[in-house]
Amino acid sequence: MKDLKYLAAFSIPVVAFFGLYFKSYWVWATPIFAFVCIPLLELIFPVDTKNLEAEEVGSKLKRKLFDWLLYLNLPIVFGLVFYALVLVANHPLETYEFIGLIFSVGIVLGVNGINVGHELGHRQTTNERFIGKALLLPSFYMHFYIEHNYGHHLHAATPEDPATARYNQSVYSFWFTSTIRQYFSAWRIQKKLLKNNRLSFFSIKNDMLWYTVFQTVYLVSIGLLFGTTALVFAFFAGVVGFILLETVNYIEHYGLLRLKTKSGRYERVKEMHSWNSNHVIGRIVLYELTRHSDHHYKSSKKYQILDCHDESPQMPFGYPTSMVLSMIPPLWFKIMNKRVPKAMIIS
Repeated sequence: MKDLKYLAAFSIPVVAFFGLYFKSYWVWATPIFAFVCIPLLELIFPVDTKNLEAEEVGSKLKRKLFDWLLYLNLPIVFGLVFYALVLVANHPLETYEFIGLIFSVGIVLGVNGINVGHELGHRQTTNERFIGKALLLPSFYMHFYIEHNYGHHLHAATPEDPATARYNQSVYSFWFTSTIRQYFSAWRIQKKLLKNNRLSFFSIKNDMLWYTVFQTVYLVSIGLLFGTTALVFAFFAGVVGFILLETVNYIEHYGLLRLKTKSGRYERVKEMHSWNSNHVIGRIVLYELTRHSDHHYKSSKKYQILDCHDESPQMPFGYPTSMVLSMIPPLWFKIMNKRVPKAMIIS
């Protein structure tokens, strides 16, 4: 029964569905649930630093339940998007309802879309990677697959990494720098991959070109099938989705830097280069993303067996709570700056 705890990750799309169904002020239930109720629960529930025993690891890796809990997000995310588009296109909504639904669906795209797409993007099978990339589509972040796997995991916790927030950088500044730099970084990586394989820009192997086509077709199709209002809705819901991802990126590595060795190269990525959180609610809802240090230590590790490392810097709060705090830069700096190792601070 313990394995079923990850069903709680579906609580956000369930709340979003109720918002779509009942409309009115219910449309704001998802933002309230995600950024008020969950942070409150994180304060109530204890921190769990326990790691699995070796035999437990083997057992959990054999259970397909953990994989199917990820796969199930594909029909849930796209089903919810379709329902929202039909609703927006055919029912007159008040402005506050329209905006509330954008945030509700956008949060689902970030949590159950991009977050799960990130997990599946690290898998070795083609089918799992396909599902992962599909989950990035509604947020227009398919390039994340290339930049994250070939860029971020190589450059994490260095100035060269777009997804590592600088010490004293606000989350609002980071949204712009990370979004823009990651996109162009993905193109540079793609061009390098094509060059290494002696392929032209218009090669069928140019994934970035395909991502551009897929995302354009997605938006054009919505405009043609559901109308302008639905197109505006889909666009801004996608923006909310990737802004949510960038907020997570912000807190994951904020202020942490790998030091350079005598040879001038950066030290290898260690457990100390990511912020870790063992707050149980955030761990469950985000499929253990909060044990981010172990994920960077070995990115091929599946979410259900990620460990906590004593040497990892620990967040005082869970990821959902930390995301809320990051929205208030002075408070965030006051809480987090003193926790950044002094050796990592660049004056």
